[in-house]
Amino acid sequence: MNTSRPANTRNLVAACAAITVFGFAFGMTYPLLSLILESRGVASDMIGINSAMMPIGILLFSSMIPVAAKRLGARRVAITAAIVTALLILSYKVFDTLAAWFLIRLLQGMSISTLFVLSEAWIVGSASDQNRGKVVAIYASVLSASFGAGPLLISFIGIEGWTPFILGAAVVTVGVIPFIFIREEYHAEPEETHASGILGFAPRAPMLLAAVGTFAVFDAASLSLFPVYGIQSGLGLATSANILTALILGNVLLQFPIGWLCDRFPHRLVMAGCALITAISLVLLPATIDSLLKWPLLVLMGTTGYGVYTVSLAALGKRFSGIDLVNGSASFALVWGLGALIGSVSGGWAMLGFGPHGLPISLALVYLLLAGGVGWRQVSLQQAK
Repeated sequence: MNTSRPANTRNLVAACAAITVFGFAFGMTYPLLSLILESRGVASDMIGINSAMMPIGILLFSSMIPVAAKRLGARRVAITAAIVTALLILSYKVFDTLAAWFLIRLLQGMSISTLFVLSEAWIVGSASDQNRGKVVAIYASVLSASFGAGPLLISFIGIEGWTPFILGAAVVTVGVIPFIFIREEYHAEPEETHASGILGFAPRAPMLLAAVGTFAVFDAASLSLFPVYGIQSGLGLATSANILTALILGNVLLQFPIGWLCDRFPHRLVMAGCALITAISLVLLPATIDSLLKWPLLVLMGTTGYGVYTVSLAALGKRFSGIDLVNGSASFALVWGLGALIGSVSGGWAMLGFGPHGLPISLALVYLLLAGGVGWRQVSLQQAK
């Protein structure tokens, strides 16, 4: 990139600030809606299907984000998406029916994906090669802290009335302010003449997209169904909401060591280790759900489960720049949408067919597949040399 260091630093700080407030609103909305539906007697599989509308929105719109950013300017597109997201959060209470929530969550998927794609492109693109892993880890920690604050707040204010919806919309509106300080000079580099989209990007980084898809299954299933899993396992409302907080706490506290490992060891090695530890933690969760041991296990699970995405972002920033970076980030969002769709629906089916513990066991299988796939890819590349 040809931007100056001050511009890079300003973009990095502004994008991190913006994504933090968006993460808070997003982290609160996901479990809030699931817990409201659970309190109304909606079946877990239907809760999962309703949650899946957001990733469907991401799937439908992600490929358009690089095009919109190139034609209209990434900053302008991000500000518009933030305003739309705030209005959509309020509309959940205005149109308070399950049928309406299907459409609203679809539209929110479109708007929220825009915010994350552009913010992540600014963040990974503003870091240097020497510290990108650590920068991405700090970003993941800050984002996870805001995610965790959402469910934690629900445990205090509850799920009734307008309060959580007004608070979520207000926080998103505040998130518009940091975008004012973003500078977009790097989008004007002459060699960046077109956006190839996911069809052009996927063959260049298939394992990165596979890792993002795996993380997305875990991310969506945990955000939408872990509070329900806690309730169906006999835990109270506050404790069930705090399951997500504990899960995300690991991402807040321990992503920096993962970023440090990314800067010093092959990304595939770090990714495979994270996937394997996550799978083992998920298998152990049913046996510890009634004891205090579940809390450190959830922290470890959050560290490595979300760590897979940290490694993927660091690898993306190392290999791509400019409009290719936006294409890569949009491809990440598209694959996340597909994985989240699978996670939301399959997680609900697993709980319906095998009881509440079917959720962590099914997620463990997904991470085992990733660990095996990454290991096989590494062996294949070594044999080809």
